[in-house]
Amino acid sequence: MTRVRKENGRDETEYCIQRGPARLVFLLVGCVMLLNAGASLGQTASADEISAETAGRLQQQIAAGSNEVKRSALSEIRNLESGSASRLALPALRDKDPMVRATASASVIYLPKNEASSALIPLLDDRNEFVRREAAYALGLVRDPAAAAPLARRMRSDKILEVRTASAIALGGIGAISALDALMAILRTRPREDDEFLRRSAARSIGQIAQINLTGDPSVITPQNFLPDRFKDLGPANASARPAEFSTAVDLLIGVLQSRRESDDTRREAAFALGAIGDAKAAPTLRTFVSSPDTYLAEIAREALLKIGRRGK
Repeated sequence: MTRVRKENGRDETEYCIQRGPARLVFLLVGCVMLLNAGASLGQTASADEISAETAGRLQQQIAAGSNEVKRSALSEIRNLESGSASRLALPALRDKDPMVRATASASVIYLPKNEASSALIPLLDDRNEFVRREAAYALGLVRDPAAAAPLARRMRSDKILEVRTASAIALGGIGAISALDALMAILRTRPREDDEFLRRSAARSIGQIAQINLTGDPSVITPQNFLPDRFKDLGPANASARPAEFSTAVDLLIGVLQSRRESDDTRREAAFALGAIGDAKAAPTLRTFVSSPDTYLAEIAREALLKIGRRGK
């Protein structure tokens, strides 16, 4: 199951994989807030501001503390959920310790989108793979379209599978149609056991991009639930025509869904993506999976058909 919750103006992302009775949970929690970049420290007129005393302490800890102290300060900054606080973390992105740089990636996401992405994009070329991975995840939470091209390049070229996967997930969060070709390229390769999570993430991100462009909502859960149809969010009826890029994606996703070489999770996310795109030509294939012994795939296929039916009204 993959879920993104939206709560109190923040995006909170959970990546979960359910595989039969066993559940492997990948949890990433992040928030994106566009705050006033001109707020000054030491005043209390704005919720974005922090006290001068707190700012000074955190600056000192980041500048002169041990690596452990720096990471603790960065975690505190992130928990403040403030653009002014996030700005204090910027120097830590250049720290000599990779764990400090990686921790700082998640601490600058409350800056305005353009400022946060400008600070994070250079870390996609960091020599340390963990820093590159955390920077990719953070950019997915910032959701600045300017980061789509650098993330797509990283997804194609990085030698570390986890970094490529993080980039694929981030592209889904951003929702840029320009990333479709790079994501589809992942699914055109032959499935291998070691790239299962990458392929699953690419399929999910294609669907998430479609959903964002249709509704503006990045929230995703597959399947949504096993409740009656009235409890499912099927999106708008009479959806406008899709860009041509999605037509190519539909053909590819149908092949992924039908392939026995693909993992269960990848096929589930392909079914979700077909529903998110909403092209009626996927309906015959989806119908064949409504009675699948994989109960999750069966419910996702049913939800996809409901979405296609609603958009055709």
